[in-house]
Amino acid sequence: MTSTQTPTAARRSKISPERVQEFYEAVLEQLREHGYEALTMEGIAARACCGKSTLYRQWKTKPQLVAAALRANRRGTLAAVDTGTLAGDLREAARIAAGTSGRDTLLTQALGRAVLSDEELQAALREALVEPELAAFDAMVERAVARGEIPANHPAVEFLPAQLMGVLRIRPVLEGRYADADYLVRFVDAALLPALGLSP
Repeated sequence: MTSTQTPTAARRSKISPERVQEFYEAVLEQLREHGYEALTMEGIAARACCGKSTLYRQWKTKPQLVAAALRANRRGTLAAVDTGTLAGDLREAARIAAGTSGRDTLLTQALGRAVLSDEELQAALREALVEPELAAFDAMVERAVARGEIPANHPAVEFLPAQLMGVLRIRPVLEGRYADADYLVRFVDAALLPALGLSP
């Protein structure tokens, strides 16, 4: 029987999950310490004690490696959220989002203006991190519409991801504190639910 495995896949299979995690940790440490612009494949390779060619074979580019490391660092995903009500889903989404605060917020800040100016990085982050979360928000809304909780064309729906993720990022700037679960759930109850016409 002819194998469908590509040479690239065969090479990638030689790297253990534990070793991949070491690469990711090297990326995140360098990112926190130096920011995205100063991050180099050479520096990551030195921190991870490997050859630079190993990183390029596995991830091709710095943006792809950074996106993979950030995705692996996530402590929760919105994809599994389904509480039976939109209010419950948004509260649970807030709790999961709070789990990305702190160290993850530092990583986001370390990416700085590169996210806006580097199109390759932006595309890699959208594919690895943003689009799955937007799809999860869409699924929450679709279920709510099917249950008759909100109309399909409710104008506030468009802004749900930006509001929840935006307040997560801006609180450290405004108040010098991270947005924890209590803060984000209160935000859902005080701002998002009323905008949707739902009772807290």
